[in-house]
This record gives sequence, structure tokens and C-alpha cells, in this order.
Amino acid sequence: MLAAAAAVNASTFDVTFTTAGHNVPSTLYGLMYEDINSGDGGLYAELIQNRAFQQVTPGTSAALTAWAALGSAKISVVASSSPVSSALPNALSFAVPSGTTSTVGFTNSGYFGIPVTAGWTYTGSFYYRTPTPPSTKVSGSFTADLRSTSGTVFTSTTVPFTTSSTWQQATFTFTASSTQSAVTNLFALSVGGSTVAGLTMEFTLISLFPPTFNGRTNGFRMDLSETLLDMKPAFFRFPGGNNLEGETAADRWAWENTVGDLVDRPGRVGDWGYINTDGLGLYEYLQWIEDMDMQPIMAVYAGYSLNGASVASNDMQTYITEAINQINFVIGDASTNAQAAIRSSMGHPDPFTLNYIEIGNEDFFSPTTYADYRWADLYNALHAEFPQLHYIATSATSGNVPSLSPAPTYWDLHIYSNPNFFINGAYNFDILSRNGLQFFQGEYATTTENSGAALTYPFIDGSIAEAAYMAGFDRNSDIVFAASYAPLLNHVSSTQWTPDLITFSPNTVIRSTSYYVQQLYSLYKGDFYLTSTTNTASSLVQWSVTRDTSAGQYFLKVINTATSANTVVFTLPFTPSHTTGTGTILTAASGTQNTPTNPNAAVPSSFSFMAGKTITYNAPGLSLSVLVVTA
Repeated sequence: MLAAAAAVNASTFDVTFTTAGHNVPSTLYGLMYEDINSGDGGLYAELIQNRAFQQVTPGTSAALTAWAALGSAKISVVASSSPVSSALPNALSFAVPSGTTSTVGFTNSGYFGIPVTAGWTYTGSFYYRTPTPPSTKVSGSFTADLRSTSGTVFTSTTVPFTTSSTWQQATFTFTASSTQSAVTNLFALSVGGSTVAGLTMEFTLISLFPPTFNGRTNGFRMDLSETLLDMKPAFFRFPGGNNLEGETAADRWAWENTVGDLVDRPGRVGDWGYINTDGLGLYEYLQWIEDMDMQPIMAVYAGYSLNGASVASNDMQTYITEAINQINFVIGDASTNAQAAIRSSMGHPDPFTLNYIEIGNEDFFSPTTYADYRWADLYNALHAEFPQLHYIATSATSGNVPSLSPAPTYWDLHIYSNPNFFINGAYNFDILSRNGLQFFQGEYATTTENSGAALTYPFIDGSIAEAAYMAGFDRNSDIVFAASYAPLLNHVSSTQWTPDLITFSPNTVIRSTSYYVQQLYSLYKGDFYLTSTTNTASSLVQWSVTRDTSAGQYFLKVINTATSANTVVFTLPFTPSHTTGTGTILTAASGTQNTPTNPNAAVPSSFSFMAGKTITYNAPGLSLSVLVVTA
């Protein structure tokens, strides 16, 4: 039990709170996501990299990324003379020399590995054809398997085929009987050489899924989804972020290219240096958001791209129509609206939940065109079509927002900085006028040490500084309606931005120190903020008191950003019903990080404390503590 009070501490803070305050919005803590470090090969559960040869140049070695031939077969990527669809013009050409008798085929190395897990049933499929079939049809069986790089097969099945000049789809499943600690495994498709000797075949959309979250077809990775679900997030902002905007308008994330059958999704070169298959499309996002009991904060392209160019005013209508259609896909009536009918055909006849639309992303990079016409053009058209929705404008780092007309009610703010900024910024929202504006801290994170040194992973000093800043979200949740750390996910073998909330490999998930801060704030959000003694912006100790009204529980959050202990004395407006309270604490020595080699260097732990009308709590250095008191 953490007792009442140590006598020797740097400082003592006296905190009195009352029953007055304000409601806490249900949307306060959630997730921000864009496909950076993390979509294909990450949150999207597909295991085969470069499965449909999207957005590659046929005949180049780069087009064969992740693929290799088995035996004497020759493989290359070609522009098919009769593609499986107009969206997928390329195919893998598989040529087998005449007279071949030994096994031939090809392998895929996945997204930096493929996990093999006992009891998992893997679901696979591929399209194939024989451009010039023999006069007598050839029938046989491919073998699909998972194997080590040295050729040890862990699980396999046979897949019958018959030569045909038209595309055929083959499907299969197999179940692993053992778990392999190494992920340097391969998917292989092979066949006896004598069966296919002298033939050239084509393959595309070669897919393999492990079990997915909630058992969804074309779904999300289970362990990453469960890790996010453990945070109890209220919302999911998507699809970006920079990945919404594209390097040019032509390269933007376009919703209509991400829905329907996978063969009709062309993919795109994403904004972070790799190809997005768009298998993780608008429908999949929405279905997963629903499964996770979140609500979407969905962005629409607003006419600005990363090359710095803005769409001209007289060309905006194309993108306005696109945004209207995107929203109709989500909430339109499937019996009367063509876009909603697509949604229904994919398996969701009823509208999805949608309350918030973000118009653009970081439009302070082109503030003139945003203010002159882009915001107004989109807002006026969307609001006229969907007056029930809330529209979010984008701004810079503070609440001193620019002037837009029509005047937005909702603003998205972004900030990346060092621990000192977040410690000193704990009262950034307290100084803002209560003039009807509502704020979304859509992106924030400690990205450097105070010295300016870059971070690969969040560290405890920065995470606790973020916790101090987040006390301001609790305190100002009358005007802060949502907040989310960014970026969310990072593949340890394919990194475009650090640090990130969660790092993962093909078979591991590493929850950072900042993850646990986000989780504690979300789990102990409460529904009512109670006014308490105020502190100063530069104080090394911050606190927040919220209440879960239905449970009769009070959440006393104490954030100590100092490296030494400090004491906080709470005076309650009631006498607790139990003399013992329970608490959760995250604390560690300065510099501590959760890394692939030490993933649990800092994790929350539970404690108990003496609960009375006065509670004296000794907060260790670099700690976030949540004390739960029952009235």
C-alpha cells in the first residue's frame, strides 16, 4: 500500500475540488491514423507483399519485390495481354522450360517476414491463366505452403488447376500445427515440373490472410486491433494525414478506388515512399471502426497536395462531388443513392455512424487558398447536403485560429515538440476564450529530447510530459472535444517516422510508454470534470479530477514530471465509501523506453492507498498515477 505521505519531498501541492465542473465529451480520447509505417504489412492483415504488382513497371527487378523463383522456373512481371481487370494490368509471368521434371514455383517473403502460429487457419487465393494454353488441357495441383527460408515446410495444401486462357480464381486454406519463433518464412506456390513443363502461366492477386480481428474477410490484424481496443478509444481519424493529400491532386487518396472487389482497386503510390494496395479501403476502415466500437472522424480531400499546389477555384467542383459521394457511401440511403448502394453490395445495407468530417489536412501550409475558396467551397456544399454533420477546419499549433468564412466551429490543431513544450503547454487551452469554438488536438507527440536529439521510441520523460499536457484536455474538455497521439503505428522493419505509439513486427507488438499514458487517460476519462485548485503552467506537477457518474467513482490523476517525488494532498467534497482506494501508476527511470529488446521496461502497475476525506499521495518522479475513489 502506498501510504499517506512521505515527509521528505521536493514540494507539496494542496488540491481541493468541488462537485462543480462540466461534462466530458465521450469523444475526448481516440486514435489518429494514416497509412505511414503501418497499413499494408501492418494493420491490414494481408501477408503477401506486392500481391497484385500494383503501380510497378513491368520487366524491372523492382516489380518483383518480395518474389523469387523456385527451381528452374523463370518469373517476371508483365503487362498482361488480357489483364484480370483494368485496375490490375500487371501479372506474374511463370515460365517453365520444356523437359523440366523437378519441382518449380515461386515464393513471397511477405512484409519483412510471415508469422507461423499453431492453430491458425490461413486463407489464401490467387488468380491464374495460361495465355497460350496447350491444345490438350493440362490439369494438376499446385501446392501452397508456408516454409522456412531453408525449405522446411510448416503447413501446406494442394490446389487443383486446369489450364485456360481466361482467368480462374483458386482458393485454399491450411492450418499451422506449430509456432515458429522466427518470422523469416516464405509463402510458396509450387508444382511438379513434369506437369507444367513448356508452359507459361500468369498469376495475380496472390493473397494469404491469417485469422483476422472479428473474423472479417479482408480484415485487420488481430493483435494490433486488440492492442488498440485495450485503449478503449472513442474515435478513429482517417485516412490522414498526409496520405490523404497525395504528392499531387492526381495522387490523392480517392475513396472510389478503395471500394468494391479487390480486383477493381488499382492501388496508389502513397505519400510515405511505398505502394498502398488499398485493400484497406473505405469500407474496411468503417467496418473495423464499428467492430471496435469507435466512431469515425473522416477526412475529405480539400484541394491541397504535398507538392504545395492547390486546386484552382474553377476546378474545385470535381473534388466537391467526390467528397459528397464519399459521405454518401458512408451514410446514404442504399435504396436511392448509387454510392450507398455500393456499400450495401459490400455487406452493410444500413448507414454507418458518421458525425464529423474534417475538410483537408494541415491546410496552414496553403492558408491563402484555404481561406479564399477551398474551405468555403467545400463547407458550403457539404453543409447544404449534410447539415447534420460537424465540419472540422485545420489550423496550426495553437488556438489562435485564422479567419475563415463561413466561420468554423471545430478546429484541428497539430503539434510535435519536446518534453519542455508539453510541460509548459499544460495550460494552453485554459487561456482561450469560451466563444463557441471546439478544438481537436488531432496530432501531437514528443518527438525529440529537450536537447533536440531525435527519438526512435517514446521515452518516459516525454510520455509523462504528454500526460501533463493531457491534464489540460481533461480540464478544458468544455472546448477540447477530441485528442489523439500521432503517428499510431510503426513497423520495426519499415520506418518512415519516429517515434510512434506502437511498434510491431510480423509477430510482436510493443506498447510504448506513451501508449500507456494514452490508455490510462482513456480508461479513466470519466463523464464529468470537477473543478479543482489550479496550478501554474510551468509547474512540474499537474492533476485532474473526473467522475464516472453512473459508477460513483472519482478519478484523481496526478502527473509528476520531475525526476524526484512530490506530494499532492487532495481534499474531497465527500467522504469515500471505502477506506481503501485502488490506483494505477506508470513510472520509470529517466530515459526508459519500451523497445524490441526490452518491450516491458515500463508498464503500469496497481497499488492501493488510504482513502478519506483527505488523501495525501506521494507521487514518484516521472510518473502518471490514477487514484480511484468511490463515493
